[in-house]
Amino acid sequence: MFNKALDKEFVRPISEEYTDIMPDPLEKAVSNFATNMSYPADIFNYLLQGNLAQAMSSGNAFILNTVFGLGGIIDVAGAQNVSPRTTDFGETMAHWGVGEGPYVELLVLGPSTQRDAVGKAVDFVIDPLGSLLNTEQSQIVRRTNAGNLMSKRMAYDATIQGLYENSADSYAQARLYYLQNRRYTLGIKPQDSADPFEELYGTE
Repeated sequence: MFNKALDKEFVRPISEEYTDIMPDPLEKAVSNFATNMSYPADIFNYLLQGNLAQAMSSGNAFILNTVFGLGGIIDVAGAQNVSPRTTDFGETMAHWGVGEGPYVELLVLGPSTQRDAVGKAVDFVIDPLGSLLNTEQSQIVRRTNAGNLMSKRMAYDATIQGLYENSADSYAQARLYYLQNRRYTLGIKPQDSADPFEELYGTE
């Protein structure tokens, strides 16, 4: 499997080196900044979902961290118990009744569904903050996003390694984990799903 080999040979070693080299406070600051820069996209999607309360929560967090947290490197909002849940265009489509479609394994990006794959593409193209940044600022955001992803990779290292090494069918297990977690995030109960994992090895 391409993604498994990519993770073993490239992603995990680089992520491990990143977390080893970076002092913990600096690594946390990078992750805080990346998270803060994601709030405008969350606001956009929550507005599309008609969820004004969550849009306001994300907006409050962005303002607090940007103004009082040195642009977001300090999580002032979290200290004030303002911790909005992240969202994406895949969830926006789910909110308006778009079916998840078949499970897919995206190159590099990993587990997804047809709906979430489209959502990722839309999120990439429609970036409310991106149009306001110059080239240098955009590069900074991309680099901090990469640092945040590496930190997350190592935070889940034990789970991922266990999946690869201890599972007889790592693809099926990854599929199960992803669908279960994604549906839980979207508030979909197993009995509400038209596909409550019974097609794990079967139809698409």
